[in-house]
Amino acid sequence: MGDTKLRGKEQVRTAFLDALLAQRGGLIGWVPVCLGIGIDTYFSLSQEPNQVIMASVWLLAITLLLISRWVHPALAPVVVGCSLILAGAGIAQWRTAHVAEPVLSFRYYGPIEGRVVNIDRSASDAPRLTLDNVVLARMSPARTPERVRVSVHGDQVLQNYQPGETLILTGHLSPPAGPAEPGGFDFQRHAWFLGLGAVGYTRTPVLRLAAPSDPTLAMRVFAIRMKLSSFVQAAIPGEAGAFAAAIMTGDRSAMRQETLANLRAANLAHLLAISGLHMGLLTGFIFALVRYGLALSPTISLRYQTKKIAAVCALVVGAFYLALSGGNVATERAFIMVAVMLVAVLLDRRALTLRAVAMAAIIVLLWQPEALTGPGFQMSFAATTALVVVFGALRRFDMSRWPKWLRAVFSVVLSSFVAGLATAPFAAAHFNQVAHFGLIANLLSVPLMGVLVMPAAVLAICLAPLGLSGVGFAFMSVGLRWILWVAETVSGWDGAVGHIVAPGPWVLSLLAMGLLWGVLWQGKARFAGVVLVICAFVSWSQVTRPQLLISDSGALIGVLGPEGRALSKPTGDSFVARIWLENDGAVTAQEIAAGRPGYQREGRVVRVEVGDWTVLQVSGKTALAALDGCDGADVIVSNQKDVTDRPCFVFDIDQLRRTGALALAINERGDLVVTTAQAVTGDRPWNAGPVLAGEQIILTQEDKKGRQSDP
Repeated sequence: MGDTKLRGKEQVRTAFLDALLAQRGGLIGWVPVCLGIGIDTYFSLSQEPNQVIMASVWLLAITLLLISRWVHPALAPVVVGCSLILAGAGIAQWRTAHVAEPVLSFRYYGPIEGRVVNIDRSASDAPRLTLDNVVLARMSPARTPERVRVSVHGDQVLQNYQPGETLILTGHLSPPAGPAEPGGFDFQRHAWFLGLGAVGYTRTPVLRLAAPSDPTLAMRVFAIRMKLSSFVQAAIPGEAGAFAAAIMTGDRSAMRQETLANLRAANLAHLLAISGLHMGLLTGFIFALVRYGLALSPTISLRYQTKKIAAVCALVVGAFYLALSGGNVATERAFIMVAVMLVAVLLDRRALTLRAVAMAAIIVLLWQPEALTGPGFQMSFAATTALVVVFGALRRFDMSRWPKWLRAVFSVVLSSFVAGLATAPFAAAHFNQVAHFGLIANLLSVPLMGVLVMPAAVLAICLAPLGLSGVGFAFMSVGLRWILWVAETVSGWDGAVGHIVAPGPWVLSLLAMGLLWGVLWQGKARFAGVVLVICAFVSWSQVTRPQLLISDSGALIGVLGPEGRALSKPTGDSFVARIWLENDGAVTAQEIAAGRPGYQREGRVVRVEVGDWTVLQVSGKTALAALDGCDGADVIVSNQKDVTDRPCFVFDIDQLRRTGALALAINERGDLVVTTAQAVTGDRPWNAGPVLAGEQIILTQEDKKGRQSDP
């Protein structure tokens, strides 16, 4: 019996080692996965690790890397993977410290001076300026944010602002806002890595203090970019011109929110962002143009490697496009992927492989580890990986007997279907919606982008010195107007958009791990990835939304009822209201949500029942001062400072500024569990305020009775 057990253990050990040895050919694909696990772990921490801990992490990572040379060859990759996980966490922490800039710690109103470094448009369609070299009244340079972003309201024309000029204005600034609800999108962290120390708005005239004077390359490129945008919009009027400027220069400042909404509803918003599609189409067109152009000369084609010359030309044009477009994260990521593939051509390697995708992911994660948590990184690499895997599998099938036109149509349909399927879960998780007719819209639009719009844009630029750019812009306009028409038509169909409830905190990580395991693991065990994916979707389907949400301003609450979430007011705090409804997977107008049952309204006082707990939301100083004690409530929420000692739990504006938004739920004991946004995000460098509570606040039935009996 003992010998049988030993033989069984030995067989298991041998099978395990053989399975690990079978991974040898594709280990490069696991490098970005391990780095990503470490980065994701760092960003999910509730407290920033100190220098001693991070020094220990790096020391352990180096030690494991050295140890890997002396362990069993099958186990060496596992040890290296653990080292990479630790290194990923260390890289993310270093990046966090490296981009650190002052963040405004209070609400500011007064004069603002700064230099224009970016121009775009806010969600409310207002022109928005990003300023650096900021000067604020009565604030030392050490405490002044390096960059601020200001929305300009009123009758001020967007085209009047020039890159590099110094402006002065009077406006409101505040620290970047925390999540609209606990566990929601953390704009504070997003702003930290953008270098934004404050955001705000102005309703007063914006005055020019100094003309552009910065001779640096970055500001010159920015100026060229905005001039080209104006040139394109003058050549192509209307929304088509704004669309053309967006895909040629990255300047979306002229795009209307209605157009953006149509593109999203039709799953065509990716055509607007300068990402992998545009970079791939442009460099692919240049590559083909140069290669086949040189092939027309027998002398050149016989003496030189025209394929490599074309790759170099495409790489140079791609780099210029990156600089001209403003160099945002999506474009940088797209250029890195294209550059890796073109370098593979120069080295006589196959360009479209999982190895090339892995190399691009490694470069992005080492350069900008924070990109891992964003939808751009997740969706672009999901689409690219899926396309490489599917088209790699198709090489096994002989389709040479198919007519060329049929193969081309099949490739377009399959590409749109595969990319849409791969990105759909991530798009649903981040944007809470699914475009049901996205495949149709993409089939009607993407081919036109490749065969007409991008070649016409290149033609327009090439003919511009001769004064004939209008020829290229005329063709480009036809293609873009068609795409806009498709977006408007498809988005108007009944059921064009489906809304999805926001997933739990670990759903996306589990889903991504399952998909990557299925793609990268060699052997039958790859089907374990399917189990992980199923677990992710089951977990997603079981998500429960908070019974009551309270905004960090104290001016809006939303209770979940049989008809959906009922909001306490029809206007005001509209951004927060929209986020709540989107995360519920039941988007509707705020006025409609405010008309749902679930409240008792008495002027500026709103009463709501959560289990056997009564919550009172009081707006304004007058209503709060007129309140007699707690008026029978167990919890009071107010957008004002409450100086009265009341026999109930009070979350006034001062308290909410420390906790952030709140989510209230009833546990199995009937206690009221209060989850704070600050408790979820934790004590991290990007948090604007101190963390009041590191855990959930549990208001027990005993606490409730004690307060009621002891006024």
